Amino acid sequence: MKRSREKAASELFAALYPRLAGWCRRLVDDDETAHELASEAFTRLWARWTTVDEPQGFLYVTTANLVRDHWRKLERERRAVRRVATEAELGPRAEPVDPSVRLLVQSLPERLRVPILLHYYADMPVREVALLTGRKEGTVKADLHAARELLRAHLRRSLDHTS
Repeated sequence: MKRSREKAASELFAALYPRLAGWCRRLVDDDETAHELASEAFTRLWARWTTVDEPQGFLYVTTANLVRDHWRKLERERRAVRRVATEAELGPRAEPVDPSVRLLVQSLPERLRVPILLHYYADMPVREVALLTGRKEGTVKADLHAARELLRAHLRRSLDHTS
């Protein structure tokens, strides 16, 4: 049984990998990245080999998601480069109008501060924050919510004291 599954997997790879990698190549315009994405899709398929009913569909959907993630990463990098270039042209950036927000974020417990910094300041999606921090997406969402509630309460208190 194991031998026939290995043979089926090998045949599927031989039949689909070149087409999948070529499709990726047209989408990402880079041979190395295309092969990385196609290989990652096959790796994810192998991890679920016994539970996937339609391997070709699984491969293409997984690859489309990987390509989308790649495009998002490129866009974040482009924005960061533009932001750095703009800041370099303008000189040192002035402090935000309310530096207390920055101080409040810094005062959060690390468990809450790290997701806030990655999600809101580094513009990473929850999924990527979860991967980077080794937490489940639901945990990251709960931590972001808890951090926002803490920040909201701190800001309300500081506004009440200034009134």
